[in-house]
This record gives sequence, C-alpha cells and structure tokens, in this order.
Amino acid sequence: MDDDREHHFLVVPPLIQDHIQGVLNASVVLVMYGDYECFQSANAYRLIKAAQQELRSSFEENEVCFIFRHFPQIQIHPNGQRAAEAAEAAAVQGQFWQMHEMLYIHQQALGNGFLVEYANRLGLDMPRFLQDLSRSIYVDRILADIQGGYRSGVEAAPALFMNGVRYRNGWTIEQLIAAITVANN
Repeated sequence: MDDDREHHFLVVPPLIQDHIQGVLNASVVLVMYGDYECFQSANAYRLIKAAQQELRSSFEENEVCFIFRHFPQIQIHPNGQRAAEAAEAAAVQGQFWQMHEMLYIHQQALGNGFLVEYANRLGLDMPRFLQDLSRSIYVDRILADIQGGYRSGVEAAPALFMNGVRYRNGWTIEQLIAAITVANN
C-alpha cells in the first residue's frame, strides 16, 4: 500500500488573495510554496518561469496559472521571513512580482539595507514601505501561507502543487513541461 505522506493535496485552494500570474480558472494551476533565501526555491521558480515561456507557443493564453505562497524557513534562512515581508510591502504598491524577481535574483543579499535598496530601485513609496516593514504588518499573511503549507504536507521549500496535487516528479524543464501538458488534457 502507498504511504499517505507520498500523496499530499493542496488543502487551501487558490484564492483571489494569492499572488497570481494568470487566471484562477486556468486548465493548469501551479501553486508554489517558496522561501526567498532558499537556493532550491529560486531554481524551482526559474524552472517554472522557463516552462511557462516555453509553453506559451503551444498553450492558449491563460491555460496555465502560477501562484506563489510564502514558506520561509527561518531556522535555516534567517532573512527569508523579512524578504517575504518586503515582497508583501511591495504587493500593496502593485509591485509584488517585480520585488519577487528582485529577491530571487539577489537572494544572497537579503539584509534590511538590501531590501530597502530593492524597494528604492522599484520606485516604491519609501516612507510607506519602511513603515510597513517596521510595523511587521504582513507577518500574519505570511504565517497563513506557512500554515496552509503545513496543512498540505509541506515540510520544506520549495513545494509545488499542480491542480491541487503535490508535484513529486523530477525538476527538469522536460519533466515539468510534460507534467503540465498531461494536467492540461
């Protein structure tokens, strides 16, 4: 008999409050739990992004939706939580995905000074950004993502769900594209 730990399902369904690229009623909905300071999370995100670009020619627009949820692992990545807070502070200014990219590109430099520099580069309202970070107003949002991940069997980042089912195949572009193609049919 199969071990139940091998078959996890997404407990918290995709919501409009999530950080979404695409539409929620897409044929394939990818939900990634990630940590900005985690090298494997950055690689998984880059792989998903490459797969999306490669599939654009064969898929209709809005057939693949990508959702990112926070799963900072502060015990091994001390800057992951603060980086997630910076992404949320950018989100309220309409720049989540731009900050998301910036954080993964510069994941080796996620201290407070760097986060301020990235926000400044993005042209964010700096007094608001700094006030939001200093008041830690997005911690509950991040904790909700983490708790949803735990409830879905996530123990470490990255974790990917495809149409609500935990993706456990290999992390190559070919394997991911094949899995997305199968999920689309």
